[in-house]
Amino acid sequence: MYACTFGCDDKCGKRCANAGYKERCLKYCGICCGKCQGCVPSSPYADKAECPCYRDLKNSKGKSKCP
Repeated sequence: MYACTFGCDDKCGKRCANAGYKERCLKYCGICCGKCQGCVPSSPYADKAECPCYRDLKNSKGKSKCP
């Protein structure tokens, strides 16, 4: 899993701290973190522009994949 390599668990824990659906947030954040080599915005309210890869990942409907 990606989380071990890039520290995604901790980063996503911070990113998803205020999420209403925390488990889902952590799941998708972890996927995005792995694909983006560990880049995750630094807090729940941080701009996704901190990590262009994270910002630009889209789901099949064309919406942002990453929380």
